[in-house]
Amino acid sequence: MANAALKLISTIFILVFLSSFIIPGHDCQEFSRKLSKKEFGLKKQKLSHLHFYFHDIVSGRNPTAVRVASAAMTNTSSSSFGAMFMMDDPLTVGPNMTSKLVGRAQGIYASADLDELGLLMVLNFAFVEGKYNGSTLSVLGRNMVFSAVREMPIVGGSGLFRFARGYAQAKTHYANLQTGDAIVEYNVYVFHY
Repeated sequence: MANAALKLISTIFILVFLSSFIIPGHDCQEFSRKLSKKEFGLKKQKLSHLHFYFHDIVSGRNPTAVRVASAAMTNTSSSSFGAMFMMDDPLTVGPNMTSKLVGRAQGIYASADLDELGLLMVLNFAFVEGKYNGSTLSVLGRNMVFSAVREMPIVGGSGLFRFARGYAQAKTHYANLQTGDAIVEYNVYVFHY
């Protein structure tokens, strides 16, 4: 009995001792901390303009975009609402497919508007040329396909585009409504370090 009482008193003492290290409302682990830009090698922010052409090929033997989902059969939308495509589209210097490759547009676009052809674009511009080789820019936005110029936000990036923000303007250079193939001119304006 005395032995059990001694164990109980020892346990209570240890719990009281350990609880004195816990400060109410304070985590023992740090959730966040402030960092200096110098720690990450961040210098003065730059504004860059990138210009290229996006080749979205959905027809033929070697498509660069393929349908991966469709809406239910009851969908009567003229906008193909619910259709989703996965893409790995070439980005070139000029509108010709044979012009110099500067990167790939990799991601998903889906028809997200019941009435018009309005796409939700979720993609990365993955660059393979020059000083931007291995760097990416991430786009997440709405693309109203039949508007003369569409603007989509740049929400981030990697490599030389870490902490990137800006916007991309898309303008249709060529579209074949029969096949769905398109060439889109992009002007991208991006702040980065």
